[in-house]
Amino acid sequence: MERLLSRIARNRVVPFVLRKNTSPLSSSTISTDPSKEAIVSSAAIINDPPPDNSSLPPSSSSGATGSRRSRSLLKFGAFAGITSAVGTAAYATYAYSVDEVDQMTGAFRALSKFSIRDDASSLEKYRAMLYSAALQVPAKIIELYIDIRRSIEDHVRGFTEPSSDKLLPDLHPQEQHVFTLVLDLNETLVYSDWKRERGWRTFKRPGVDAFLEHLAKFYEIVVYSDQLNMYVDPVIERLDPKGCIRYRLSRSATRYQNGKHFRDLSKLNRDPARILYVSGDALESCLQPENSVPVKPWKLENDDTALLDLIPFLEYIALHRPADIRPVLASYGGRDIAAEFIERSKEHQRRMQEQKQHGRFWRR
Repeated sequence: MERLLSRIARNRVVPFVLRKNTSPLSSSTISTDPSKEAIVSSAAIINDPPPDNSSLPPSSSSGATGSRRSRSLLKFGAFAGITSAVGTAAYATYAYSVDEVDQMTGAFRALSKFSIRDDASSLEKYRAMLYSAALQVPAKIIELYIDIRRSIEDHVRGFTEPSSDKLLPDLHPQEQHVFTLVLDLNETLVYSDWKRERGWRTFKRPGVDAFLEHLAKFYEIVVYSDQLNMYVDPVIERLDPKGCIRYRLSRSATRYQNGKHFRDLSKLNRDPARILYVSGDALESCLQPENSVPVKPWKLENDDTALLDLIPFLEYIALHRPADIRPVLASYGGRDIAAEFIERSKEHQRRMQEQKQHGRFWRR
């Protein structure tokens, strides 16, 4: 019992004494109606349950939860917008050219740049300003897309397109009748081989010297290779010390398409009716197969005579100068041109002999 009374005294008297000793001497701090203070019984002090937290005001955790939800929704909206924009740009890049995109979006972009009449009311000007501001963001995005795509395509075109629309200088007026003989390099004139003990070595095809020296009298000879010029230049300098080859074209002059470098004869600045392209891979490496003269690829065979066998046909073309070489090549129908030309020449000589004999018979 004494312990209980001492506890009641501490709870009631000690706080009152502390307040009286620590508070400043001001009448405003003294209670004017001390009798109205509630008296707490000792049993209530001992037996009172803990305070109910549910009656307390809501904590700041609910506000933090709401802000996190707002940030999540904002992130989701930004992600969805960026994804849709990227998807739209990807589809437009795949389905339309940059000029088509520019043309289709021109009217929409023009809406963001319309002018407001001077006699318009304040409400109309305000509406027009809001409308223009709402269209400016997508219009600027479209213009940025078009500018970036043009820049990228121009940059890529430098690697995929020939370095110039005129790869060769203009032909001299006195040589307008001369045919252009375009020759591939690897497996046509030379063959490059690598071995561990000696590294890379380049070999000349049998008959290549006689082939170049003889046909240089009739043709404008051009070497057109898909290799880099750091390889082409030193090989041709050693291959052609007499200067039979007038021009040399390397990889920068080819057209890159479907993962392969193609020779584009339309960029040679020559009449396509007077161009012949000789290659061991002619039909697969040239964009103009109608001008191609296929030969057997050379891979170090010692008994190869493909270049020498082709000389009679090429000399015949240079001397007779057909108006268009393409129907002449098409008449061989994929057969070996050198062998077929020999057969046709023999057949022509046989017919000429028969006509001569027939003429002698009638003269008798």
